[in-house]
Amino acid sequence: MFCNNRISLQLALLLLVFSALFSFSHQASGVVYENEDNLVSWPSRRSVAEDATGVSNSSLILAEKRTYRKDPSDSFKYYKRGWNISEKHYIYSVAFTAAPLFLIAALWFVGFGLCLLILCMCFCCCQKRPYGYSRTAYALSLIFLSIFTAAAIAGSVVLYTGQGKFHMTTTDTVNFVVNKSDTTVENLQNVSGYLAAAKRIRLNQFVLPPSIQNSIDSVETKINSSSATLEHETKKNSNDIQNVLDAVRLALVIIAAVMLLVAFLGFLFSIFGMQYLVYILVIIGWVLVTLTFILCGIFLALHNATGDTCVAMDEWVKNPTAHTALDDILPCVEPATAQEILSESKNVTFQLVVAVNQIIVNLSNVDIPYGLPFSYNQSGPLVPVLCNPFNPDQTDRKCTAGEVQLSDAAQVWKNNICEVSGDHCISVGRLTPSMYDQMVAATNVSYGLYQYGPFLADLLDCSFVRDAFMGIQDEYCPDLRLYSRWVYIGLALASGSVMLSLIFWVLYARERRHRKYTKLIRNSSAPNSFEEKGRP
Repeated sequence: MFCNNRISLQLALLLLVFSALFSFSHQASGVVYENEDNLVSWPSRRSVAEDATGVSNSSLILAEKRTYRKDPSDSFKYYKRGWNISEKHYIYSVAFTAAPLFLIAALWFVGFGLCLLILCMCFCCCQKRPYGYSRTAYALSLIFLSIFTAAAIAGSVVLYTGQGKFHMTTTDTVNFVVNKSDTTVENLQNVSGYLAAAKRIRLNQFVLPPSIQNSIDSVETKINSSSATLEHETKKNSNDIQNVLDAVRLALVIIAAVMLLVAFLGFLFSIFGMQYLVYILVIIGWVLVTLTFILCGIFLALHNATGDTCVAMDEWVKNPTAHTALDDILPCVEPATAQEILSESKNVTFQLVVAVNQIIVNLSNVDIPYGLPFSYNQSGPLVPVLCNPFNPDQTDRKCTAGEVQLSDAAQVWKNNICEVSGDHCISVGRLTPSMYDQMVAATNVSYGLYQYGPFLADLLDCSFVRDAFMGIQDEYCPDLRLYSRWVYIGLALASGSVMLSLIFWVLYARERRHRKYTKLIRNSSAPNSFEEKGRP
C-alpha cells in the first residue's frame, strides 16, 4: 500500500514545502514591508501627567505608531507605550513580529518529520524492487537541485557578507555613542578641575569668598555624580548591546558556513549517488532548516527593533527636553544640575576677572611713591585690564577698547614684567614675576571655564545627546537598515533553498536509483530476448 503511493507521498511533501514557502513569503514579508512603511516619521504625541504639586511633567511616547503591535504577554492586546528597550511588553511585541517564522519552523519540523517517518516506514515495509523511471522527472529534479543549491550558496554568501557589514556598522554606532559619552564625561571633569583650581587662586591678598567656595564644592559634587552616572549607564548599555551583537554574529557566521557546506555536500552526494550519505544529510538539513528559520525570526525581531530605535531617535531629536526611554542609552544631565554648573562657572569667571582687574587698576597701574604701602617701584606703560566676558547678571558682555582678551592676556602682560630684587622692581615694569604668575593662573582658570560655556549650555538643553542621535540617524541608521535587510534576505534565501534542496536530494536520489535499476534490468534481459528470437 505504502509502496504504491510513493509518488503521492512525495507530491504531498512538495505541496507541504511550497505551501510553507508561500506562507513564509506572504506573512513574513508582510511584516517587513509593514515595518518599512512605518519608517516614515510619524507625528509624535505627548502624554501629560500632573504631579501632586500641579506641575505638568511631559513624557514623549517614541515611535508610537510604529510600535503599535500585538503583545502576546498581555492577552494579545496592542502595545501602546512606544519604544522602550527596558520594557518587557515592548520586547514581547517586537518578538511577536517574527511569529510567522517561528510558526513556519514548527510546521516544517513536524511536517517534514512526519514525511520522513512515512518514507522510512515505506522503505522498511515494502520489499519490492523499484521499477521504471521518468526521464522528465530525472532531468527536472537535477535542474531544480542545481538551481536551489546555487540559491543556497548565494544566500549563504549574502548572509555572511550582510552579517559582517551589519556587525561593523552596529559596533561603530555603539562606539560613536560611547565616544560621545566619554567626551561629555571628560569635559565635565575638566570643568570640575577648573573650579577646584579656582579655589586655590591667590591674588595678592585676594581669595574667592567662602560662599563661592562652598558653592563650588556643591557643584563639584554634582558634577562628579552626573559624570559617574553618565559613564556608568553608557558603558553598561553599550556592553549589553555589544554582547548581544557578538552572539548574533557568531550564530550567523556558523549558520552561513554550515548552510553552505550542507548545500554543497548534498549536491555532491546526490550527483554521485551516495544514497545513504544523502539520507544522513537530509536529517541534518531538516534540523538545520528549522534552526535557521528560528534564527531568521530572531533577526527579523532585531531588524524591527533597530528600525524602532532609529525612528525613536528621530522623534526625540525634535523634542530633546522630554523624558523618554532613550535616557537608558545616553542620558541627559538633569537641567537643574546643568543650570547650576553653568551659573557657577560664569560666576567664578566673573569674580576672578574682577579680582585681576582690581589688582591692575588699584595696584599695578598706580604710581605709588617708593616706601609707601603697596609700593614695589612699579613704573612704565600701564597694564591693560582684562575683558570680562560677563556682566554681573551673567549675561554676555562685549569687550571695550583697551581691554585684553582672556586668551591673549598672558602674552600681552609679558611686556609689563620688571626685573626684581627681592619683591621690588629694579627695571621698568608694573608686574613682578610672582604677580604675573598669579594673574596668569587666575586668567587661565577664567578662560578655561569660559571655553566650556558652550558645552555647559549644551548640557542645559541636552544638545550633546541630540547631536549624538542626529549623528546616528544620519550616518548609521541607513546602513543599519540596509545591512540588517541583507542578513534577513540571506537567511530567508539560504533556509528556503536548503529546504527545497532537501526535497530534490530525495527525489533525484530516487530517480537515479530507479534509472540505474532500469538499465540493469534492460541489460540483463537483452541477451535473453536475442536467444529467444534465434530459436527455431
